[in-house]
Amino acid sequence: MKILQNIIGMMNKEEVRHLKLFMGRTNSGSDRKDADLFDFIRKYYPEYDEEKIQKRLYGSKDKNALYRLKNRLLDDLGKSLSLQYYDDNDFNLVVNSLVLSRLFQAKTQPRIALHYLAKAEKKAQESDALDLLDIIYSEFIRLSQETLELNPTEYIRRRKANREQLNRLQEIDDILAEVIFKVRTTQNFSGQDYRIIETLQQKVNEFSRRREARNSVQLRFKIYQSVSRILLQKHDYPLLEKYLQQTYSDFTRQALFSRNNHDTKLQMLTYLANATFKNNKHDLSLDYAASLKESMGEFGGMLHDKYLFFYYNTLVINYSRKDLNRAIEILNEAKDSPVIKKLPFYTVFIYANLAVANFDNRNYKQAIRNLVKLMMEPGYPNLDRTLRLRLGVAELIIRYELGDFDILEHRIDQVRKEFADLLKTKSGKRHQDMIGIIAEMVTTASVKKEKKLMQKIDRLVSSANSEQANESDIINYNVWLTAKTA
Repeated sequence: MKILQNIIGMMNKEEVRHLKLFMGRTNSGSDRKDADLFDFIRKYYPEYDEEKIQKRLYGSKDKNALYRLKNRLLDDLGKSLSLQYYDDNDFNLVVNSLVLSRLFQAKTQPRIALHYLAKAEKKAQESDALDLLDIIYSEFIRLSQETLELNPTEYIRRRKANREQLNRLQEIDDILAEVIFKVRTTQNFSGQDYRIIETLQQKVNEFSRRREARNSVQLRFKIYQSVSRILLQKHDYPLLEKYLQQTYSDFTRQALFSRNNHDTKLQMLTYLANATFKNNKHDLSLDYAASLKESMGEFGGMLHDKYLFFYYNTLVINYSRKDLNRAIEILNEAKDSPVIKKLPFYTVFIYANLAVANFDNRNYKQAIRNLVKLMMEPGYPNLDRTLRLRLGVAELIIRYELGDFDILEHRIDQVRKEFADLLKTKSGKRHQDMIGIIAEMVTTASVKKEKKLMQKIDRLVSSANSEQANESDIINYNVWLTAKTA
């Protein structure tokens, strides 16, 4: 990964201005190779021609000087950004106080070190940062060995009590991390791992009964994240909508949302928009999307870019039901967004939605173009294999509509070979049957006259209701096959 280029490419104007001031602190002369390298990378990002900048800065000399310059610039970038954002949030303030405490410990100034440790503890308590408090109490205990002014007994007690609470929180965190990764990589298209969900639900139920859970803001947020993920994986959208509305209302009324947990507020609005969409409340879903867009601008828009894709996605899924042409317009706007282009993982799903939207609009050539672009995206190989299988079957359907039978037969063989293990599983049977049906349709003059083929189609269509088919298939097999046999 090109760390230096990627950092420079994503910097905003204020960060660039701060860096230039930072670099000019020791030498403000015009002959600044580090500034020249920075400007070159920023101007041509994401392209980067190392030979060109090598010749410009050092002529035909060896590259060691350029490598040293790149490393120095990378260090300066880190220092500048750290300095600029040292007080951006409570986490940064706590860490900065810890760094200063360690600095004065090294200078054998325990009283000053204690001052910064006390500041760190107060800020960590205010933000309910149990993980940071664990480090802080360990620092107090460590410092007690160097000064008689500090009795470690109280801090040992605090660390023990804090650690008990932290351990419970981390039990949920560990399981939640697995669930979040699964949801993010499958985007609800893969089979559900109920073992993980049941374990998470058990921990949440056990933890929610504890009194400290009701008094801890951080724990309340963790329980919200856990419950919402459980309901999402179980596809219980009516209960998810009700739970989210109540929780969002409670958190807002109690003024629990802040700069430190703004990410969770935006996530909650995203979930609300998606849940109401699933419950066919499209106007309400679009209202939540508008609230999401407005909230993305809060705190200087610090999380705007992170949630831009989710905002676009909410618009697309709703307009796909209300106005297909409008949905395609939004997708093309999202595809061309500089912010989205920096996130190849999300670009994959934009192309997938464009393929499906154009297919539904009977623009099959544009549908296959987008699907091919999707499969060439850097993030495509990282997708869940079950999702890639379903995308492969979607491609077969589109190529059938285009009449690309030579390519279609070749791709059928490729898909069968690539996903042979998945097609043998229970969750893969539907897709295996669909591939078999398409293969027979290619060599059949009239599908409706082939009794055995029609029986296979009937069995496949009856194996999943409309909602299940929408969840399982990229292009709904039931709808497509029913249209072909009408």
